[in-house]
Amino acid sequence: MALDPSVRLMVTEAYEETVAEAMAQGQPAATAHREGTTAAAMFLASMSGLEDAAARVEVEALGLKPEQ
Repeated sequence: MALDPSVRLMVTEAYEETVAEAMAQGQPAATAHREGTTAAAMFLASMSGLEDAAARVEVEALGLKPEQ
């Protein structure tokens, strides 16, 4: 599934905001990445009607990484 650019932006923002919050709480980058990926996948699933697993695959395909 190719994400619409506006949906892609919102998914990326959900990821980045969650990662920033986790890092601010002192979580390691790997934990922050997992939390960000989960949050972005949940957001995508709610916006698109995709199943959770399919949404996670789409988010992982974006190749998002936490900024350190």
